[in-house]
Amino acid sequence: MYYTTPVSIKGAVYKHSGEIHVKVIIAYMSLSSNTKKIAEAIYQEIQEEKEIKELHEIDDFEGYDLAFVGFPMHGFGVPEEAQRFLEKHCKGKKIALFVTHGAPEHSGDLQPWLAKCKEAAVKANVIDMFNCQGELAQFVSDELLKSENPLFRAYGEAGPSTKGQPDAARVERAHIFAREIMA
Repeated sequence: MYYTTPVSIKGAVYKHSGEIHVKVIIAYMSLSSNTKKIAEAIYQEIQEEKEIKELHEIDDFEGYDLAFVGFPMHGFGVPEEAQRFLEKHCKGKKIALFVTHGAPEHSGDLQPWLAKCKEAAVKANVIDMFNCQGELAQFVSDELLKSENPLFRAYGEAGPSTKGQPDAARVERAHIFAREIMA
């Protein structure tokens, strides 16, 4: 999409060949559709030239001005596939992270886990990060309930309370996040 007025992404104006042009990719990994739902909400909000792809479909970010990169938390951290992707493709790139997890957003346990996500993208220029609760897959809940770790068991017991997440309010927050990034 070409513009006659400046386009900024968190304050940085982009110009190509004398015209304003911004190309955005939404890259995500999703096993139970939680992260895909958030990726689609972000995609819907982007007015500039855009693509949406799963992580395994992407060879590089050449030609993109901004990448939204999303994944679910696994084992209270970054899944190996997402870790490899961030290391291989995001060095020096401007990215906005989005993460889904089974914990309520107000959980005190969440901040260190989110810090691991930012650390995984340490070589990228992370301009912001979105996170929200997703529905805990039944097989994950079942495994957590078998754990000897009381924290893991507590999250397994809370599994039923995550049904239907991310809900409409969380999806709307993802829309707002995308608008703010593109402002």
